[in-house]
Amino acid sequence: MSRLPFLIRLTLILAACALTAHAGWDERTIHGRGYVSVNSMKEFYGFKRLSQSGKSIVLEDDAVEIKLSTNSHECYMNGVKFVFSYPIESSGGKAWLSKIDLMKLVHPVLRPNIIENAGNFRTVIIDAGHGGKDPGATNSIGTEANYNLKVAGFLKDYLEKEYKYKVIMTRDSNRYLSLQQRVDIANRITENAIFISIHHNSTSSNRSGARGIETFTLSPVGVSHYGRGLKASDFSPKTGNHHDSANVALATAVHGTLLSTLKDKKTGKSYTLDRGIKRARFSVLSGVKHPSILVECGFMTHPYEAKLIHDSGYQRTVAKSIAYAVQKYRFAVARPNTGQR
Repeated sequence: MSRLPFLIRLTLILAACALTAHAGWDERTIHGRGYVSVNSMKEFYGFKRLSQSGKSIVLEDDAVEIKLSTNSHECYMNGVKFVFSYPIESSGGKAWLSKIDLMKLVHPVLRPNIIENAGNFRTVIIDAGHGGKDPGATNSIGTEANYNLKVAGFLKDYLEKEYKYKVIMTRDSNRYLSLQQRVDIANRITENAIFISIHHNSTSSNRSGARGIETFTLSPVGVSHYGRGLKASDFSPKTGNHHDSANVALATAVHGTLLSTLKDKKTGKSYTLDRGIKRARFSVLSGVKHPSILVECGFMTHPYEAKLIHDSGYQRTVAKSIAYAVQKYRFAVARPNTGQR
């Protein structure tokens, strides 16, 4: 941190203090990072109960349940999995949450209507990943580029016909676009908008058991790309960091809705697994000036999910779920007295 330009260091310090400065938080420095106690979370957000058994911690009231575990990055809020930037720590007989996870994840999820101007949009930019000379992941029955485009097309129809949004597609055919071209298309949109990039996952053949959906938002300043360590460049703000709070609120709406709808109607059994909402530094998330997420809609390398992904009914269900989630997100972040219905 000492090598960062002064203004960047000052911005990070002010951001780290913004939420906690006036709330009477119980704070502590652990491993050189700022933390707040989970007890403070209970008091600030008005949770009725805080219980702890071994490593497991539960905060709950009539509307929200948060499950944490010490020494773990995983958090479940109302059953939806989030992956924290830093694990929950245990010190002095208390559990501690990093300030950056409090500010950049927990707070915007619990208080989405405090996100400035986030609900003021009627345009959705849909990015079907890959295409043309770049097929993306492939298996014996199809290519990711094609599946991305199909889901994107169904999503466009639902957003336009059911919810009357204006929709911009970065591509509407099997053509190649560079990552920068996708960013440029999105950034040519001058009105308020949101950006959703559609993808399907894959993994190496020796891990073909991997499956499920995961949703990515841009890593906040000072947080690494998922699965790797910090780099000096991680401390440089990106264009997309202007919407850190809106990004995670949008991801929560989309990911949670997908989990709740991708189920057998008769048995209630899920078609998929929850791999969580994660942080990454993908180019389309870093460079786009609108609130942005990237959704991985299943694993093409998993035998069962590969068949699901190929099924047009599944494609339509995914698209319909995302469209409904956009509407839920818009209402959730609409500030009071805006006149929005």
